[in-house]
Amino acid sequence: MFFQNHYFYYISIGLQVVCAIHCIRKGTQNNWIWVIIFVPFIGSLAYLFTEIFTRNQRVNLQDGIAGVLVSHNARIRRLENNLKFANTFNNRIMLADAYLAAGHTDSAIEIYESSLTGAFEENEHVIMQLIIAYYNKGEYARVLPLAGKVYMLPQFARSKAHIQYAIALEKTGDPAKAEQEFKKMKARFSHFESRYEYGLFLLRAGRKEDATHIFTEIAEESRHLSPRERKGNRTWIVQAKEEIKKHVKELLSDDFKVRAASMTSLEKYGEADIV
Repeated sequence: MFFQNHYFYYISIGLQVVCAIHCIRKGTQNNWIWVIIFVPFIGSLAYLFTEIFTRNQRVNLQDGIAGVLVSHNARIRRLENNLKFANTFNNRIMLADAYLAAGHTDSAIEIYESSLTGAFEENEHVIMQLIIAYYNKGEYARVLPLAGKVYMLPQFARSKAHIQYAIALEKTGDPAKAEQEFKKMKARFSHFESRYEYGLFLLRAGRKEDATHIFTEIAEESRHLSPRERKGNRTWIVQAKEEIKKHVKELLSDDFKVRAASMTSLEKYGEADIV
């Protein structure tokens, strides 16, 4: 489900930071700061709609969200009717894919699992979709045997399922093998999503310098991409740059702490004693 996806965590934190800074600058922190901090995501959304968006912007955003929801629901209803009319493998998988895209993960899994029979027992599309579905649910142990069935296929090597397989290895206690998989997806001027996820993996392992090196490579390479390539990888490029900014801020913060500690020592013991 969406709320189990680790991207949601970063979105929620980002919203909190933006809203907290905005309310402090606007002078409304007495009314909002505790709501933003202690009611994550929902509190931030409430602040966005109340204090940041204008009325017209709110209407446009609501219309946009409603349009997406209607589009998803209308497509699902159409595919459900198609399946009632003709219970074919193709109709079942199209409906399962729509369920997965809409966040109805359990319904998608039920169809995928029941469809892996007979001539379709080893269908690579269904297996890779199941990898994504179980990953989204946080059932990482189920991802591993599924990945083993499609591991040698060329389409798996550069797929989202491969990235999720690597993370599943980490989550199930095999970080060394996870890193091996990330390294297989590491190539210059490509694989931006997998490289960004590799950087996050390194951060989780406490290897900040290695992670920052990965993020810096992504940022530098983005300057040489075509507009179309840059647009297609914008999410990972922007997030990589954000991670670089965090690292720089941490370095500056650490330097400030060292200087502050030195000043405290000077005040406590006297500059002549230290020199």
